[in-house]
Amino acid sequence: MRYHCRGNAAGSTLRLTLGCLLGLELRRVGSGTRLTFGKAGEAALTQWMADNAQVCWLEHNEPWTMESELISQLNLPLNLDQNLHNRFHDRLKELRADARERTRTLPISA
Repeated sequence: MRYHCRGNAAGSTLRLTLGCLLGLELRRVGSGTRLTFGKAGEAALTQWMADNAQVCWLEHNEPWTMESELISQLNLPLNLDQNLHNRFHDRLKELRADARERTRTLPISA
């Protein structure tokens, strides 16, 4: 959870998704293989999440058994894995792919 809340898009699919939906510019950094929203974009995303995101959890002896069941029963539009049935799935996948494609045309950020 800490990395989703304070990390960067290179290590968090949640951050990648939210940043793309918010229109942040995805950039290649470092050697050019890592994709983030840059320092300013990641800071803006962290602040947006602090202001707008909520987290809750449920203790379960075998939490890995719950994921498929929850995805099939709930409307979880930001989850791509195992979620082809969600009507937002294709659009979200397209938004993320477009952001990756756009960043390949830009120079590597410092």
